[in-house]
Parts: sequence; structure tokens; C-alpha cells
Amino acid sequence: MVFLGYHASHEQLPPSTLLAAVQEAERAGFDGAMCSDHLAPWGLAQGESGFAWSWLGAALATTSFPMGMVSAPGQRYHPVIAAQALATLAEMFEGRFWCALGSGEALNEHVTGDAWPAKPERQDRLVQAADVMRRLIAGERVTHDGAFQVHEARVWSRPLSPAPLRAAAASAETAAWAASWADGVVTVGHDVETVGKILSAYRDAGGTGPCAVQVHVSLADSHAEALRTAGDQWRQATVDPALMWELMQPEDFDRLADPGDTEALERGILISADERDVAERLGALVDAGADELFLHPVAKDQSSFLGRARDGLLDAIRERA
Repeated sequence: MVFLGYHASHEQLPPSTLLAAVQEAERAGFDGAMCSDHLAPWGLAQGESGFAWSWLGAALATTSFPMGMVSAPGQRYHPVIAAQALATLAEMFEGRFWCALGSGEALNEHVTGDAWPAKPERQDRLVQAADVMRRLIAGERVTHDGAFQVHEARVWSRPLSPAPLRAAAASAETAAWAASWADGVVTVGHDVETVGKILSAYRDAGGTGPCAVQVHVSLADSHAEALRTAGDQWRQATVDPALMWELMQPEDFDRLADPGDTEALERGILISADERDVAERLGALVDAGADELFLHPVAKDQSSFLGRARDGLLDAIRERA
């Protein structure tokens, strides 16, 4: 049976509100959760961005299901600090925490003042970070001279079993590249053909572990209302994908976004007023190879979606899948 998770968006809700939402998601019947790890929101209408590592401690302590996050070690986080944070959560909540590593976005990483590397350099830095983090969590004393420096570092408080390090991948090329080092892959989208190619690329390259898909969902009583919500809260979906990793301020995304571009919004967000339609389209992602689906309701008010999840949406998805 497919694993159905709730995605907690730090960009949109204050940490206290998001904590209540993830607790409600467990009561609604979700199997687990994951969260973003941003320093800044994508746009001014979102307006939040709590510190994910602190929030995860509270979220894991007040729920009982597994959780993960997508994080980018190498610039904003030194990999030694990321390894210590990961090991602490994994030790406190044994078997319930995983982390997907990505190469990051300038939106969150530019604040260090360091140059923002090109994609090949970011990928090289990421695989170095993953290796250093794994060695530290295994108990090694690590020195590293490469994309970043490590001098005789050790992580002292460690879990009995290391938390899985998955890879975040937005393209088939990145997914295939990650297969050699990741314990699973996480991608985003709801287009069956695109998602299927990404997941197949990971598996065909020898990738192991779960294939997870995060899906942005705008579900409302009418399609027009769902579309308005998507345009207000997730308008960055209309920005040229080539720029998503390069823009540095929420204002930059707002300037380039077009909330009236219905076609682009529909590409980036599953927009619907029909729960059966949502269940069918999510089930098709399972057919395409998804082991786990993480649903991100893009509305500021999470209660309506979570109520729908509790009252039949999750059952409908599971029945279809």
C-alpha cells in the first residue's frame, strides 16, 4: 500500500501553526510527514520561514509517525553541523527520521556571502557533503579538504542506526546521478510522464530505497477558488524553471511570477474541486513508480484540507492506488 505523507511548508505558516497542523495530519490518518528547510519564503504572500531543525524536534516529540526533510548542506550549513543535527534527531527518535539532501537554492544560500556555484559544482559539493556526513554519523574522526574544509571533526551523540540520506532530484539526470550515493529519492510534481521518468532514471541507475513524490495540491469547493489560492500562495510555480535555483530574494520571484498564468499554475500544482479527480491523479503517480506521496496543501488554512483527508480523501487515494 502506498505511503501517504503530509508536507509541512515552513514558507507559509508560523512554526507554532505548522506544529498544530502536523499533529492534526497524524490524527487525520496520514502515515508520516516531511517538511521544507528554508531561510526565506518563495514570495511575500507566504511570509514565513521557521527553522526546520528546531521545529522537527517539537514535531517528532508530539507525534508518533516518521518524518523527513529536504536540506542542502555545503553553504548555509557546514556539513559537520548538518551531521550533528541529523544525528541528534535520529538518536532521539530512532527509526523515525530521514533527510533528503539537495544542492540548494540561491534563495536560501546566498546569505553567507559566498559565491553561488554552478550546478555541477553544487552537485560535487553535495556528494562530498553526503560522504562526510555518513562518516561522521558512523563515528569516524573526519578531515576533509575539498569543496569545504573539515578538521578532525567527530559527532559524539549518534543514533544506533544512521538515518537514511535520500536525494532530492528535480530531473531525471539528477536522479540518475544520485543513485550511486542516496538511500532513496524525493522529487516533486504531478505530471505522470515527468515524474515517471525521474523515478525510472533513479531505479535504472541502480538506486535503492523509497521513491517519494511531493505534490502541491490546491483543493477547494470550486475550481476557480482552488485556482485563486494557487495563484496567491504558490505563484512561483509560474517562474521559468531555469531561474528557480538562481533568484535570491522573495521579491525576485514575485516580480517574475504571473498568478494569472493558469496553464503554468496547473503544471506546477494539482488544482481541483473534485476529490475523486485528486485521488485518480495521485493514484496515477503510484502507477508511475511512487512508493510514497507527500501532499502539500498550498492554502494558508490547512484545516479544510486536513478535514477532507480525514473524512475520505486519504481512503480514496489508497483505494485508487
